[in-house]
Amino acid sequence: MENETFSILDLIIETHIKLERQGPGSPEMVIKALSFIDDYNKFSRVLDLACGTGGQTMVLAQNIPGNILGVDTIPDFINIFNNNAEKLNLQNRVKGIVGSMENLSFQNEEFDLIWSEGAIDSMGFEKGLNYWNGFLKKNGYVAITCPSWFTVERPAQIEKFWSDAGSELDTIGDNISIMQNIGYMSVAAFALPEKCWTDNYFIPREAEDKALLKKNKVNKIVQAYVEGNKYEAELYSKYKQYYGYVFYIGKKI
Repeated sequence: MENETFSILDLIIETHIKLERQGPGSPEMVIKALSFIDDYNKFSRVLDLACGTGGQTMVLAQNIPGNILGVDTIPDFINIFNNNAEKLNLQNRVKGIVGSMENLSFQNEEFDLIWSEGAIDSMGFEKGLNYWNGFLKKNGYVAITCPSWFTVERPAQIEKFWSDAGSELDTIGDNISIMQNIGYMSVAAFALPEKCWTDNYFIPREAEDKALLKKNKVNKIVQAYVEGNKYEAELYSKYKQYYGYVFYIGKKI
């Protein structure tokens, strides 16, 4: 519909709600990140921030004991999250609630592990880690993915894209230093492989974008949104040697 007004959030929800993941990643990378973390048991408390519909959360729950709480601002995502937990018979120890990763109402040092994929850059890497640190027990872990530069120098076009998106990317080394200055021991950092972007995110998102566009062929807001997503995927294909998502695992000391 040409004159119907959509917010960007409306469009993000519509094109992401059916996806297994709401950003780059994979079950294999979740398991790899977990391999650097120890000391969890059936009493462990895990917090997954900006959990989306819980693609990675369910993998966590199938590979570690303990209770997992997912938090996301979008109620529709949380409804699917809790349905997915029930389908997998995990509802007794996996629960999703509506909330903001920037305004948490938990007790100090309540969690053994804080997990977050593809979200901290919207808050700021340093700001997010500083804030979440208070909710983490001593010797607890953070495991997060964040877009990062692989090189010190990179083309202006891709720098502008991330700057316009509101993300201030740093190099892997810079982010490790930030973690250490906050009070984490850097345990591991590794880049996600290309298929985490293409096969697991861009390709399924493109199918949802096409379906959205088919329903709203002449809507300028929808057209601009779909073009923006297409441009993002094209830039990744062109410049993937300069940046990507990196998993950072740190231990609070």
